[in-house]
Amino acid sequence: MNSTLLSLMAADASGSANSTASMMTTIITFALIILIFYFLIIRPQKKKDKETKAMLDAMKKGDKVVTIGGIHGTVVAVKDQTVVIKVDDSARIEFSKNAISAVVNKSAEKPAPKKDKEKDKGEAVLENGGEAGSIQAHAESTPEAEAKEESKDNGEN
Repeated sequence: MNSTLLSLMAADASGSANSTASMMTTIITFALIILIFYFLIIRPQKKKDKETKAMLDAMKKGDKVVTIGGIHGTVVAVKDQTVVIKVDDSARIEFSKNAISAVVNKSAEKPAPKKDKEKDKGEAVLENGGEAGSIQAHAESTPEAEAKEESKDNGEN
């Protein structure tokens, strides 16, 4: 009888250790899933919300904006919860601040600087200001010359 009692106690102890290990594995798995959700979903969304709030708070008269409906306009007045946007000479629309999807950068809409006279004479200039090489500019270009130039360009690519 003593041996039976000892064997039952040993079986209980090994089953308890097995269930504890199983519980720890489950807890660790859930903790990893929560961490993954935090770093892949929750944290980036909070960062995006923070940037959007900063953009809306920094909005001022004269800024060019785009609404979530795709309407482009210029801010005329900024109120606590709304913004008045001028979309035409006589059309003004009042939107909720939450309806503004983007403030368009003014420098992006400025026209490109005009070329110098030397550049117009046939000098190709890279965006960073370096010269790509001299290109002969002909006021009277012939179809044969254009065909040669085109085949030369296609051969390089």
